[in-house]
Amino acid sequence: MTEAPALPPEHLPRLHRALAALLRSQRVAALGTLDAQDAAQPFVSMVPFALLSAGEGFVIHISALAPHTANLQQAPRAALMVMASEPAEGPVHALARASFDVHAHTPEPHSPAWQAAREAYLTRFPEAEPMTQLPDFRFVTLSATRARQVAGFGAARTVPGEELALIFAAARAGA
Repeated sequence: MTEAPALPPEHLPRLHRALAALLRSQRVAALGTLDAQDAAQPFVSMVPFALLSAGEGFVIHISALAPHTANLQQAPRAALMVMASEPAEGPVHALARASFDVHAHTPEPHSPAWQAAREAYLTRFPEAEPMTQLPDFRFVTLSATRARQVAGFGAARTVPGEELALIFAAARAGA
């Protein structure tokens, strides 16, 4: 997908801004994959994520030893759910959340795509730099094709891929 033109924050719809804010404020997500040994069996894991510096996507840094890595190699279509933190008190049914349909790709080490993924990840998680030196870890980019956003009770919608460019640009810009 191409980079969308940046709009001033006041021109972004309220739900776009809410989703961009969610992506900025949260650092971990639930990754849903299909089990490499049994494609009928779903598998969910927690992954730290960063936003790629361009486009509509995420980057994760995962070990070859983790089940979700084999799962993504077998079936690169997956889902990534980003959710607001649970409040200390009060109802949890209206927590802001978004589930993204994604396609996984593992860039070749030291390629431009790998360098961009590494830079985006380490910008968000500088403490992870020593892990990037471990031979069994790799960067995986997750290109988002659409999302399902719940911005609160009664505020749910499907976000088509063409709208994601604006949301990701706003999230990266801090708008």
